[in-house]
Amino acid sequence: MDPLVSWFQSQGGLIDAASMGFTEIDGQGRAAVAKQDLPEGHTLFSIPRTLTLSTRTSSLPRLLGDVLWNKHELGKGWVGLILCMMWEEAQGPASKWSGYLATLPTVFNTPMFWCEEDTEELKGTAVIDKIGKEDTEKDYHGRLIPCLHSRPDLFLPEQLSSCYSLERYHIHGSRILSRSFHVEKLEGEGSDESAEVDRDDMMATDEAPQLIDPDDAGNGGDRSAEAEDSDEEDEEDVGDVAMVPMADMLNARYGSENAKLFYETRNLNMITTKPIKAGEQIWNTYGDPPNSDLLRRYGHVDVIPLPDGGEGNPADIVEIRADLIVDCVSTKPEDMSERIDWWLDQGGDDTFVLDTDPEFPQDCISFIRLLQLSPDEWKRAQKKEKLPKGKMDPAIASISFEVLTKRLAQYPTSIEEDEQLLSPERIGTLSLNKKHAVVVRLGEKRILRSTLDDMKILVQANQGSGKRKADNRDGRGSGKKSKR
Repeated sequence: MDPLVSWFQSQGGLIDAASMGFTEIDGQGRAAVAKQDLPEGHTLFSIPRTLTLSTRTSSLPRLLGDVLWNKHELGKGWVGLILCMMWEEAQGPASKWSGYLATLPTVFNTPMFWCEEDTEELKGTAVIDKIGKEDTEKDYHGRLIPCLHSRPDLFLPEQLSSCYSLERYHIHGSRILSRSFHVEKLEGEGSDESAEVDRDDMMATDEAPQLIDPDDAGNGGDRSAEAEDSDEEDEEDVGDVAMVPMADMLNARYGSENAKLFYETRNLNMITTKPIKAGEQIWNTYGDPPNSDLLRRYGHVDVIPLPDGGEGNPADIVEIRADLIVDCVSTKPEDMSERIDWWLDQGGDDTFVLDTDPEFPQDCISFIRLLQLSPDEWKRAQKKEKLPKGKMDPAIASISFEVLTKRLAQYPTSIEEDEQLLSPERIGTLSLNKKHAVVVRLGEKRILRSTLDDMKILVQANQGSGKRKADNRDGRGSGKKSKR
């Protein structure tokens, strides 16, 4: 029997082994497949809530105590959960999750583990500033290491270099980033009564199941945000982030979801959301994120046929930083600091997003307008506490064109060069990391070029309109002769 399945069943998990099995798929690793035709609404497996691994279910936080837990800020970000996973792994067979942790990957293709040369291939993309390796290692040395030394009875000195090393910290962090789910605490959870799992109750309940909302999960598909997404961490209860055995075995691909995780009072159930034919892969969902997020979090990209031809990810986006826009609007960016602070206080973002719709974002137009307000207009906007409307005009179009042009210039290669790299003649010569980097940056560049093409038409039309007005004013092109 499969070691994971054997462990899962020994811990009270239920799996319909006649309906689902695992196999290795080239380029995707281990995957779940249907053994027979499955209808919509079929429960593939059921996981007791007590079998999820989080800061709520691990006994480490209780053993460590609230004083030390809070002193080392282990409830901030994913440091506490990483430490729990390290500690559970260090317990060996004494940990109820030992059989599960032994099945998790130790090698990742995410940029966190790339060499400097490979990382350079991501220059200009939305990935490069979000890897967060420096901040992650700062947390390790500043928060986790002091905690380890404070309790040598819990964290055995002879295990520090193996179970609690920086390498293991990165590995567990990447496991959380790529495989965790957002599982909200239910009222009364954690009591003795809720901890008792009735096996006869696991595949059926009188209560309607609730979907683990992809919008609440950082990876879009029922899974958690990465440790560096600090803004979201401050708002959510990090205890909701949990490793969910068996559920994390399902792969995901753009537009392919056919099963989702639902939660009930005592269990989490993986249920099919559409019919699945025998032999087909069972796909969960990541919420269809862009390739930049897929690569950063999971170490892969989606390349499928696009509606307008070619291949890529229909969900790709491009991020434009506010400081680039400020540089295009003002020769003295420092003079704009008050307006920028006010923009942020009013709920504006410091990054603007373009997607496959070539229309320029209205919030970006509003920001440009704010930077262009005269002193009197700026005072009136402050008094009304109202942001400028996101309405395009010739002046905005001209600045937008400059912004897009400079944003496209941030990539070290051209669209044509990247397309050549991914051609059938060249793609086989690329390393996996470089291929993924080229796919990500090419998808972003195509969005920029498409938006630029539309903006260029608008700018040229406005210039032509201005020229016709000028011609009319001096009599040229009006059908009248100018007077002498």
